[in-house]
Amino acid sequence: MKTSILPLVYLLIFCIPANAQFKTDRESGMNSDPEVVYLTEITDKEVKLKVIKEAPVYADKDGNHRLGFLRTDQLVDLEEITDKAYRVRGKGTKYGIAGWVAPWAFSHPDEDFEKKLLQLYKRQIVVRKIIENGNIAIGMTPQEVSKSLGEPNKTSIRLTAKGESGSWEFLDYHEVKHYVTTVDRLTGQAFRTFSHVTREEKNKTLVEFKDGVVTVIEESENNGPPQVRIIVPPLVFGW
Repeated sequence: MKTSILPLVYLLIFCIPANAQFKTDRESGMNSDPEVVYLTEITDKEVKLKVIKEAPVYADKDGNHRLGFLRTDQLVDLEEITDKAYRVRGKGTKYGIAGWVAPWAFSHPDEDFEKKLLQLYKRQIVVRKIIENGNIAIGMTPQEVSKSLGEPNKTSIRLTAKGESGSWEFLDYHEVKHYVTTVDRLTGQAFRTFSHVTREEKNKTLVEFKDGVVTVIEESENNGPPQVRIIVPPLVFGW
């Protein structure tokens, strides 16, 4: 496992609670567009937006095929996002409608909603690539780590008055074949014969968490010093 360095940016972005269960529709084949983030990837909660301006609704995220118009003064369900558009489901000027709409058509109780949603989108795209490459990074959640590395070989949890912390150990083994040398009594010729196989530890990765976010990654292997990647951690934000 290899990682690379990214600058750590301390900012408040909104996301689900760090101990919530992540879902990935891409794994079931539903999300085939790498530029689209499905809300079901990151939360089980419904996300509602208020329509403040009548806006065109498009069948595609690039706005090439218009389906109709979204009616004002209603709450719609947010389903998917890109860095430029939202896919929502609501009522059109005549019938129900679902498609891609520009962010300017909506409002949310949080005045920084659009900015924070964009930050969430960018983080999710980065996390996807890290997981696809089988890597991990400081700032990831335990669920994201398990998606990348699988289940740990060893876990520990510490509960204190200040919160919850813990660690996971991932061990990588390789098989070593052992042989013994035998001398033929009649000919005096020496030859090697297979004896047994042992599993020996090749490398170990220790991941430490604090309040549902990776804070330390320690790798022990014979490939030189590890490079630690850092991403913006998800913080709790009220949808």
